[in-house]
Amino acid sequence: MMSEQQQNSQATDKLLVIVGQTATGKSALALDLAERLGGEIICADSRTVYKEMTIGTAKPSAADQARVPHWGLDLVSPSERFTVADFKTYANRAIRDIQSRGKLPIMVGGSGLYIDAVLYDFQLRPVAEPALRAELEALSVDQLQARLAALGLPLPENARNPRYLMRAIETADAPAGTGGRSALRPNTGILGLELDMDTLAERISERVEQMVADGLVAEVTALGTKYGWDVQALQSPGYKAFRDYIDGTKTLDEAKAEFVRNDRALAKRQRTWFRRNKSIHWLVTEDKLAEAVDIATTLLDT
Repeated sequence: MMSEQQQNSQATDKLLVIVGQTATGKSALALDLAERLGGEIICADSRTVYKEMTIGTAKPSAADQARVPHWGLDLVSPSERFTVADFKTYANRAIRDIQSRGKLPIMVGGSGLYIDAVLYDFQLRPVAEPALRAELEALSVDQLQARLAALGLPLPENARNPRYLMRAIETADAPAGTGGRSALRPNTGILGLELDMDTLAERISERVEQMVADGLVAEVTALGTKYGWDVQALQSPGYKAFRDYIDGTKTLDEAKAEFVRNDRALAKRQRTWFRRNKSIHWLVTEDKLAEAVDIATTLLDT
């Protein structure tokens, strides 16, 4: 039986991917490239899949979505489960749909496991197996990390969170010696964006300030009231920091500072994840759009 990737490669053609750390400008570049190359955007972000979580996830604006069709946004409610396997299935269907209409799918995001599951045809369990979950719950963080290393898989974005580690193991059905990944998907070009940490820290701080000005506190309050604070979606660092402010255990400045710290830590983990991938073509010139167009058209012969 052919794998899902083999079936895709027979039925479809080109895919462009833009990866990088949070706040590096991936979404803006993807918009410009989509307009230049006749593309549609697939968002590969583990947070923007949730409905009603708009400000705190830096979801593309209505104006941006009007410029270019976007996929991967507002797929489930915050109370629903959404896994890497769910994203892989969804993204492959979106890629086929976009390509069937003669458009270029452009997958963009910073969720490395989501992206690699599509690019390298990870074999994934759609749901956790109770016996495996019970086994993993008895392990320490260090033991969970060692288990991932034995499977040949990188650490998830939150490498000290047992839930993230367990899910990474549960979704990796890796045959011995393969690391759970195939070769890079055919006819695929990967572009990478990166900024120095000082510039990135400044951008992250400015973005958090803008989120607060845009109504982040009201968004977090409404979500917590509607769904309860224990739903998985609201455990993301930004929402959790502002929950503490709403509960009165942090000041507004403390909540903003925690959000910034968490996003800076995320950026470091993302850099480590993507720097392992030797298939990424990193954009290094000042004119990122011109460079991206040149590389994309060369790689994909568009």
